[in-house]
Amino acid sequence: MVDKPETGHENAGERLIEASLALHDLKGWFVREVLPLEAALMQFLRRSGRDSADIADLRQEVYLRVCEYAEKEIPHPVKPLVFTIARNLLIDQVRRGQVIPIEAMADLDAANVAADTPGPDRTIMAREELLLLRGALDRLSPRCREAVIMRRIEGLSRREIALRMGITENTVSEYIKIGVRTLANSLYGEPEAARRPV
Repeated sequence: MVDKPETGHENAGERLIEASLALHDLKGWFVREVLPLEAALMQFLRRSGRDSADIADLRQEVYLRVCEYAEKEIPHPVKPLVFTIARNLLIDQVRRGQVIPIEAMADLDAANVAADTPGPDRTIMAREELLLLRGALDRLSPRCREAVIMRRIEGLSRREIALRMGITENTVSEYIKIGVRTLANSLYGEPEAARRPV
């Protein structure tokens, strides 16, 4: 039997499948890594003094640019990229307006996320945030806290966590999802959710 030569249609189909898988991976990464930052991003954008419609548009523009960047290379860590993009978009809006309100510049200077050496005020704020984070972590169930710490702090894969904890990768994913959502609510969101242990 003679093998049929590969046609352009088969190559196109393979490329389409590869592109579909890459898009699926990008969506998963976005949901895991970027969406948990939304509460902090919205809080940052609200401090700029823009109205709700502008803030929603800015958030979408930030997400678009993060995805465009991630198509080339997945950023690690993602938080500085998200806030640098947001800050640059705000600066661009101020520049386009030709008028630079003093309040806007003060907010933009205070929000310098990408600075290499934090000032004393940022150091104090970081310590306070760490205390809040520690309190929020303490409110998680022990297994959920363990999974979140191994994933977010130690940087272990879901498979490594599952092996260490003796559970399935799906359970690890659930623990991490619940933990990150609870931490986000504790730090940035609804006060009643912050008080309930998971």
